[in-house]
Amino acid sequence: MSVLVTGGAGFIGSHLADALVERGEGVIVVDDLSTGPRDNLNPKVEFHELDIRSPEAAALVRERRPHAIAHQAAQMSVSRSVREPLFDASVNLIGSINLLEAAREIGARFVFASTGGALYGDAEVLPTPESYPAWPVSPYGVGKLSFEHYLHCYSVAHGLSYTDLRYANVYGPRQNPHGEAGVVAIFCLRLLNGEEAIINGDGLQTRDYVYVQDVVRAVLAALDSRVNGHFNVGTGRQANVNEVFHMIVRDLGIEAEERHGPPRPGEQRTSALDSTLIGEKLGWRAQVSLEDGLAQTADWFRRATPLRA
Repeated sequence: MSVLVTGGAGFIGSHLADALVERGEGVIVVDDLSTGPRDNLNPKVEFHELDIRSPEAAALVRERRPHAIAHQAAQMSVSRSVREPLFDASVNLIGSINLLEAAREIGARFVFASTGGALYGDAEVLPTPESYPAWPVSPYGVGKLSFEHYLHCYSVAHGLSYTDLRYANVYGPRQNPHGEAGVVAIFCLRLLNGEEAIINGDGLQTRDYVYVQDVVRAVLAALDSRVNGHFNVGTGRQANVNEVFHMIVRDLGIEAEERHGPPRPGEQRTSALDSTLIGEKLGWRAQVSLEDGLAQTADWFRRATPLRA
């Protein structure tokens, strides 16, 4: 099987490309290197430095005719989507449709990286199933949900084969700690640099943290399947930010006290995803516990972060 991975130099995409190479698949990576470093690229992939919005990216799909597209590239900042909704839509919606049209023409399967928390918000049902009403309150969430509808539309109108994966809060090695990243990466880097790791608000806001290798296994399961639909990818477990902070401090072997800053306006308080459906349809479930995943992530950041003089 040949697979085109968008965002293949990024956090999740690079791990996915590694796994596909290890399986012996032909892997084509499209990435503009705006957030993912070139060092993340597996040397055995065929790499093209392209913007997913460009005609050249669509032309590459038509020329190389991959069996499947694993679409991981995105404008990933919720706050930037609020500040720049036109930019967010140009990347996450128009750029995705650019690839989707090419996939339709060649009959490629399409596996899309969507979002869980940004779709459901502060849901009254926790863990939250896919059947819960999705009314996102950020342009980022609106764009992701809109493209899910495009996938369904193309399936009905054109016979497109697709799977849409609604990720929980993904963490693990290679996560970019700069900009709007997950707290795990931010905490690891700041603590290793001897800086304060500020917790927004009271730190009791909860998230469903899913390890990157578990997410990769979900994408592989979707690529190997012909099942259409959208599926949550999470653990179902809520952990608050204070708990995560103390686990990271322990794993890094660093002494650090909680430091709290002002809450982030409008920040979601709770999130956990019910992943029963993907277990039934694709045979997937999370295998890495939060404790083990954080320990592996802290170890990677410790080895990757230069010691301060």
